[in-house]
Amino acid sequence: MESTAVFAGLHPNPGHLSRAAVFKLLSPSIDKTHFCPLPLKLQKQAHFASYIDNSAINNGNTFRVASPASNVTSELADIDWDNLGFGFMPTDYMYIMKCSQGENFSKGELQRFGNIELSPSAGILNYGQGLFEGLKAYRKHDGNILLFRPEENAMRLKMGAERMCMPSPSVEQFVEAVKATVLANERWIPPPGKGSLYIRPLLMGSGAVLGLAPAPEYTLLIYVSPVGNYFKEGLAPINLIVETEMHRATPGGTGGVKTIGNYAAVLKAQSAAKAKGYSDVLYLDSVQKRYLEEVSSCNVFIVKGNLIVTPAIKGTILPGITRKSIIDVAISQGFQVEERLVSVDELLDADEVFCTGTAVVVSPVGSITHQGRRVTYGNDGVGVVSQQLYSALTSLQMGLSEDKMGWVVELK
Repeated sequence: MESTAVFAGLHPNPGHLSRAAVFKLLSPSIDKTHFCPLPLKLQKQAHFASYIDNSAINNGNTFRVASPASNVTSELADIDWDNLGFGFMPTDYMYIMKCSQGENFSKGELQRFGNIELSPSAGILNYGQGLFEGLKAYRKHDGNILLFRPEENAMRLKMGAERMCMPSPSVEQFVEAVKATVLANERWIPPPGKGSLYIRPLLMGSGAVLGLAPAPEYTLLIYVSPVGNYFKEGLAPINLIVETEMHRATPGGTGGVKTIGNYAAVLKAQSAAKAKGYSDVLYLDSVQKRYLEEVSSCNVFIVKGNLIVTPAIKGTILPGITRKSIIDVAISQGFQVEERLVSVDELLDADEVFCTGTAVVVSPVGSITHQGRRVTYGNDGVGVVSQQLYSALTSLQMGLSEDKMGWVVELK
């Protein structure tokens, strides 16, 4: 694997990408004896990256690169943007930052995307000491690139790291690392309306450890992939089955943080559900087995009249950033929102049901099956409330409406 860094200018607590860092980003002056030449398209990007507009770097939320040729920045990767699904696609660069146990993360670097080397005794491989995050970048029609609430992902990662006995980067380090990774892979950001660039930060115990203990070294790795819709249905109703035997999380466990083990645990029930034609699984609490928790990788909401209800965050449910945003958007639009226990009976009596998550954004539920009983919603169409909230949130994320919430971070 190539390991020569093409970017090493991030400092522990930068307010924004420094000019020195920008000059190093995709710089054509990299030592050719240690660096695999870029593809022709990326060589062109590397050329324009060294032209910096003095007025472009003006605050922590806005960063612009002035190109000597206007057609260079708009050059996209040669893929079928009209048939983009939600699957992994290798891109150009990934970001890596390391830290020893008991110390702080310092500077990180961009490397060419590729396989990584880990000891067979790495903490993440042996004891599952790892977390991940998920967020997206969108391209606007004017060429600007937008991130949605990246500081929320940074804070959630810090919360999860504390639970998993791991050091974590500062909020500023996380956000700047995300920005750098997105800019380095700009040609992979889908055209407006065609999808988004999914950003996957991983925090893992990369150091070797044999006995059960925190790893001696940790790695933050960020990679990206262009994506379309998570569910093949797109913004169309999905069909869920309520799981009554297996559980996603238990009180006192790690269900409330985004640790990797939470997701492997749902694969068996999810695979069985998909084999029967369902889109995904809705899990119940593990104690009374009658209250909703969440779908495999999404939070769940029910609608009854003007009331929107979602299960309260009490340690077994992931505090989703899309969930948090939808609550605020719904309140701003005049809905009454409650976070509390939600029973299966209340679910089956709802007017609408929808799921939220970074990958799905808002996904309307067309039917719920519970112990052989199937209940449908919205006459098999997208519910009015689901559509309204989806439109409001995606318009914010894509820069199509005014950001009165202050949630969007503009990169270019």
